[in-house]
Amino acid sequence: MRDLVRAYIEKYQLLTENRPVLVGVSGGADSIALLTILVELGYSCIAAHCNFHLRGEESLRDERFTKEYVEKLQIPFVKIDFETEQYAAENHLSIEMAARELRYRWFEKQRIHWGAQAIAVAHHRDDNVETFLMNLIRGTGIRGLSGIQPKNGFVVRPMLAVSREEIQNWFAKRNLSYVTDSTNLSDAYTRNFIRLRILPLLEEVNPSVKKAIARTSEHLAATEAIYLQVIEEARKEVFDSENRLSIAALMKYPAPNAVLYELLKVYGFSRSVVEDIYSSLTKESGKVFFSSSFRLIKDRDYLLFSPLVKEETQEYILNGDEKEWIGPIELSFESVVITTDFQIRKEKNIAYFDADKLTFPLTLRKWQEGDWFIPFGMKGRKKLSDYFSDRKFSRLEKEQTWLLCSGDTIIWIVGERSDNRFCLDKMTKRALVVNFFPTKR
Repeated sequence: MRDLVRAYIEKYQLLTENRPVLVGVSGGADSIALLTILVELGYSCIAAHCNFHLRGEESLRDERFTKEYVEKLQIPFVKIDFETEQYAAENHLSIEMAARELRYRWFEKQRIHWGAQAIAVAHHRDDNVETFLMNLIRGTGIRGLSGIQPKNGFVVRPMLAVSREEIQNWFAKRNLSYVTDSTNLSDAYTRNFIRLRILPLLEEVNPSVKKAIARTSEHLAATEAIYLQVIEEARKEVFDSENRLSIAALMKYPAPNAVLYELLKVYGFSRSVVEDIYSSLTKESGKVFFSSSFRLIKDRDYLLFSPLVKEETQEYILNGDEKEWIGPIELSFESVVITTDFQIRKEKNIAYFDADKLTFPLTLRKWQEGDWFIPFGMKGRKKLSDYFSDRKFSRLEKEQTWLLCSGDTIIWIVGERSDNRFCLDKMTKRALVVNFFPTKR
């Protein structure tokens, strides 16, 4: 078995020989076997034991046994006591999840303290099979069926190459002892139920079912690597430079709904919400979806993202005599006396107003339903909602648009079009020239 573990470590490059390894040791067969084999393979090990105080005297027995065994190996031993039930209640977790969080958090602290290259834990092939079946029963994607990975960050699992039976036989040949967790004999937990009830039934159909499932899990892990590469390629292709997701580019993929889920889950969108988003792709634009930290808007041809932020002031007072004003956008103001050589630059980001037609101070605000203005060069009023539709503004672009107002009257859709009532004419004596700097938008 030692040779199997050595080969597995080399195959997946789990460990190097020049730095210590922190080994999680419970006192059970799996972890005692892992620690012993790593020591025999020449690795410098530190044994780390967690006492979760969930089984009364049995927990204390496990701690004593582990400490005595580690002392025989003459390697460092560190341990910690956890109030697991209290932690689970305070954080609304199951006992299993609470123990997992506490264990790995402490392991990481010890890894840093000892300068260890990795945290070795004793999951074996049967654990992998049980995880596969647990995820299958609960409902999962390809990632859940890939089983337990040999390496996850600093956590390595050198024993995945061997089965529970091989570990038991190894103990029998070595005449070594270990402790048994009595809860492993109960089918009250899902994993134990699978181990004690379901797998024996499956073995009646196929005596080699564990090996078959392990091979399937390994194949799916390789498939997942290919899958993730395709997802990364899709991420580059469907998102443009403005971080908009192109619906047309997405729909070119053979399973666009699966691709969409992988792309959106990094924004915190759940699978059920992504299903609703996917259903909306062929419907009218404007529908809005939320995750805990992002908002997504279904536009005509794109999905638009914006982070959720706390509501900020949406109206600002401007005197009009500021040389420069910097807020959510940047504007500059210049008061000019009209002379015969005065020239107008026809640019969208510059607006010219008859200063005597304005009421000061000016205000800068976002648009609201019912807003209207008289576009420059026209006589009739136009609703801003109609103007936005004519200009094919997305919902996000509408929300990012600012209005410069004189009193309650809009004088400029900033960066777009001014109001005809405030334009320069033959009677104008003073002009207010306002520059908008869109790079600050």
